[in-house]
Amino acid sequence: MNRIDLPAVVDEMDEVLAFMADQEKKSLLRFLTCGSVDDGKSTLIGRLLYDTKLIFEDQLAALQNDSRKHGTNGDDIDFALLVDGLEAEREQGITIDVAYRFFATPKRKFIVADTPGHEQYTRNMATGASTADLAIVLVDARQGVLTQTRRHSFIASLLGIRHIVLAVNKIDLVDYSQDVFDRIVADYTGFAADLGFATIQPIPISARYGDNVTLKSEKLGWYDGPALLTHLETISLDETDAARPFRFPVQYVNRPNQNFRGFAGTIASGTISVGSPVVVAKSGKASRVKRIVTQDGDLEQAVEGQAVTLVLEDEVEVSRGNMLVAPDARPDVADQFAAHLVWFGEEAMIPGRPYLLRTETDQVSVTITDLKYRININSFAQEAAKHLALNEVGVCNLSTGEPIAFDPYKENRSTGSFIIIDRMTNATVGAGMIDFALRRASNVHWQALDVDRDARAAQKSQRPAVLWFTGLSGSGKSTVANLLEKHLHSLGKHTYILDGDNVRHGLNRDLGFTAEDRVENIRRVGEVTKLMADAGLIVLVSFISPFRAERRLVRELLPEGEFIEIFVDTPIEECIKRDPKGLYAKALRGEIKNFTGVDSPYERPENPEIHLKTSGRTTEELAAEVEKYLGDHGIISNFNADSWSI
Repeated sequence: MNRIDLPAVVDEMDEVLAFMADQEKKSLLRFLTCGSVDDGKSTLIGRLLYDTKLIFEDQLAALQNDSRKHGTNGDDIDFALLVDGLEAEREQGITIDVAYRFFATPKRKFIVADTPGHEQYTRNMATGASTADLAIVLVDARQGVLTQTRRHSFIASLLGIRHIVLAVNKIDLVDYSQDVFDRIVADYTGFAADLGFATIQPIPISARYGDNVTLKSEKLGWYDGPALLTHLETISLDETDAARPFRFPVQYVNRPNQNFRGFAGTIASGTISVGSPVVVAKSGKASRVKRIVTQDGDLEQAVEGQAVTLVLEDEVEVSRGNMLVAPDARPDVADQFAAHLVWFGEEAMIPGRPYLLRTETDQVSVTITDLKYRININSFAQEAAKHLALNEVGVCNLSTGEPIAFDPYKENRSTGSFIIIDRMTNATVGAGMIDFALRRASNVHWQALDVDRDARAAQKSQRPAVLWFTGLSGSGKSTVANLLEKHLHSLGKHTYILDGDNVRHGLNRDLGFTAEDRVENIRRVGEVTKLMADAGLIVLVSFISPFRAERRLVRELLPEGEFIEIFVDTPIEECIKRDPKGLYAKALRGEIKNFTGVDSPYERPENPEIHLKTSGRTTEELAAEVEKYLGDHGIISNFNADSWSI
């Protein structure tokens, strides 16, 4: 039996513990590589890992094999393949996803994000930039500053990055020319002057051959600055984190028994100590920290980035989505604010549509109420726009379903950022940076009224309801709604009908038929409908309303069960045949643009309360079916099928 050399084992453990303790003391730099496609971002990271001897032997063997199969450098190792892990990336020679790598040198720890260069993957670049302290912007020495160079630099600035390395790569392909380098530096610093970067360090490099990557290159004798790795190891970041106000977003309320109630989360900024006063951001309730609990025992103090559970001295209500904050430096709490928005969705962002907004711990409904302007990435000019397309950036006003707690993004990246989620697909379609609260929102409050909707409806012996007739032009919506209102009126019911064509002569006369105008058209009608239902009326609304999202927006304005979607389902061939106003004929000749069913889509209701299939049925039969629904659901009390002559 082999004997264990205990002293040797103890020595090894001591060395490991000493190494781990030494690593803990090192500062951490998060940086990303960005720029236009094929500027050498992945190659640079691969070269950094190779030159710092952080590639294991099996990884190197696999890299050599991949270089023979997919490489673009002949017999040389293609370092880009070390980072480009997706098969699609290797085959195309581009980066699609964001690849993260950790490495360390004797002086500092690093987390690097390799981000895509193609325009269609700008959203991935924004993801990588959201946590970075520094950006390496690569420029191909042969190409110079390109559109995507500007785009990525702007997004880096927008996302709070203040330190830039301008890496002029492939300098070997221009004979290590100082003139080329100087020209690119002048071009870049000229357009970046207004982006607010604290430092811009230009470095000529060849990622393929390692010139100026980890060591100064003799081939660049005219360059007197640092090598890239030297700069990354020594750059001093802003030491302002500890001075920022305390922010603790609550992620979970931990109550395993009646004797313990703690609030778990990660400190977003500042420090906290036992005995420190804190305030609940949304309610303003005050208390003090009784304990700071961690898995390894209680602490006397905790700092930004630590995951802890705070126990307070008082029983105050704090739920997930709220924040514990410093009493003398509270965040904004508002339901309306201005923000920069980077749009990720394939479907354009149109003001008025409902989405979900998610912060670090909170989630609320949100509507983008106004697109103030779109930012031209090439010129940084502010341009008028009605929507944001994929990868576009704009400044918007947003309105949330309930107040959220936040700081301006420039003051705190953790508590000032959010994402936008599509309510139907649950896909992330946008990322935002809050600029400021719209103070006008805090000056407007609901006025309490003594007569409410129930009292108004009871006086009329009916329940308020919104009958939302939707369908193609010529489907018979207005005809059925008109006949139904006439019959309800004869029964003594209090009604009002809103017809799409009629409303466009007044309230919505300024709107056209683009997707943006259609959304605003329905938003306005929805607000009017809400007021009419609040008056106790049965409101009949006859609108094409082609988009599900806008119909859902109106539904969510009303109490449960009050919105009744009625799909008037008539085949488009029959609608064209009827063509009561001659509109289909004009649309088919190209005289009318954005006409629903011809060159603009109609999204059929998926689960309407009433599905009226019109083929082979009379208007009376259709109207009677709707009225029967109202009687069966207690909206009206005196339905009589015999009153219809059918």
